[in-house]
Amino acid sequence: MATIKNVLFDFGGVIVDLDREAAIGQFKKIGLDSVEEYLDPYRQRGFFSEFERGHINTEQFYDNVRELVRKDVFDKDLFDKEIDRGWLAFLKPIDPARLQFILDLHGSYRTYLLSNTNPIVMRWADSSDFTPARLPLRSYFNDLYLSYELGCLKPEPEIFRKFIELSGVTPEETLYIDDSAENIEAGASFGFQTMLYGSNSSFEDIRRELELASGKP
Repeated sequence: MATIKNVLFDFGGVIVDLDREAAIGQFKKIGLDSVEEYLDPYRQRGFFSEFERGHINTEQFYDNVRELVRKDVFDKDLFDKEIDRGWLAFLKPIDPARLQFILDLHGSYRTYLLSNTNPIVMRWADSSDFTPARLPLRSYFNDLYLSYELGCLKPEPEIFRKFIELSGVTPEETLYIDDSAENIEAGASFGFQTMLYGSNSSFEDIRRELELASGKP
């Protein structure tokens, strides 16, 4: 087994825990009663998926929600903010210890993030509102690779090919951590060393995985 030089993290379900029911509740509050058809913990469907793939922009996503809700007379800016709250309700408060763990890796590893996400979530994650430390998500990684910028979604092979090409990493020297078994399987097919981050996993498990790979007792 090759020595690990890079650690590749998923975002939702690993860095930040997810609350699908809270997001569904928020979207239904603004009248999107069919939200369950679109919102999934691992990969969205319909125009939600197109948004995370980068095939429609934020304004087009807002327009799609308004069309489904059929609200013709309202404060557009206020309604758009309510849509934003729907996405952000999906994300539970960040555990600062997880972010500190990633910072602590920097002396020994290069760290990356590969995420199915969208501009609304990243507007928040890349702002000083991300954590009490006032540091944006980007501050914790060597680089971020985001589905809507890459034009494809996990577990599609294309997103892994693009990550490898753009980052220059060697998959065999990279530990890839994701909460989706399907994504993990896709990553393993490219040669990544992998860790499935389940509901009972912790960042201590990641530490032990890295110590095991480095030959530490």
